[in-house]
Amino acid sequence: MKIAIIGAGNMGGAIARGLAHGQYIDAGSITVSNPSNAKLEKLKEDYPEINVTNSNKEASENADIVIVAVKPWKMEEVLKPLRLRQPQILVSVAAGLTFEDLAHFVDPEMPIFRVIPNTAIAINESLTLVAKRNASDEQTETMMKLFNEMGVAILIEEKLFPAGTALTSCGIAYVLKYVQAAMQAGIELGFKSQEAKMMVAQTMLGAAEILLKDEQSHPTIEIEKVTTPGGITIKGLNRLEHEGFTSAVIKAIKDSCI
Repeated sequence: MKIAIIGAGNMGGAIARGLAHGQYIDAGSITVSNPSNAKLEKLKEDYPEINVTNSNKEASENADIVIVAVKPWKMEEVLKPLRLRQPQILVSVAAGLTFEDLAHFVDPEMPIFRVIPNTAIAINESLTLVAKRNASDEQTETMMKLFNEMGVAILIEEKLFPAGTALTSCGIAYVLKYVQAAMQAGIELGFKSQEAKMMVAQTMLGAAEILLKDEQSHPTIEIEKVTTPGGITIKGLNRLEHEGFTSAVIKAIKDSCI
């Protein structure tokens, strides 16, 4: 299986590295194209077996899967000259462009996937949303394997992309905003910045692992385990509620869902 990645920016480069680092695709089967050389040279330095080129056409013409990781407003300019068609598979990383939009730039009957990773894909810990059009079960299984190597991939309906993006892609910023706020509190209480960051980040990692490793668990259950009557945790939780914490989070996610 040959894979072309159009665009070596933050997302395209991260996907290339994730695939090359995994077991499902051989690095020598990946070709990355980019108009300038600096990012390609860095990619080649990290993974010498990856093929690089300045020509999108060269990268895509013999590829089974073409992953396009360019800005949404450049998609038409990039895709139309490639003349992609069956049995090739198009994978779009462009947020906001629907299947109907993409079908105007390629063979409308070809298999198309839309994927929305978050920035944790750079360390193979992304939550990647996947939607499909005209794809067989085998093609869908292949796509899920590819992106599961870079974290966790979830197959959803296209209509849920705005909500899913708010929860995962925007959501990583909201999670980090809490980390930032908790760090500021820790510094005020006497900890060094790096100490506070490590303490809060590891605490969040532990909380996430509890929820991910136990399907029967739920935030409410885990909160109750550390909330004793008259204790300090309930005082802090009540303060968060009095200050509108839950409402602010819900509103932020709903505001991001456009």
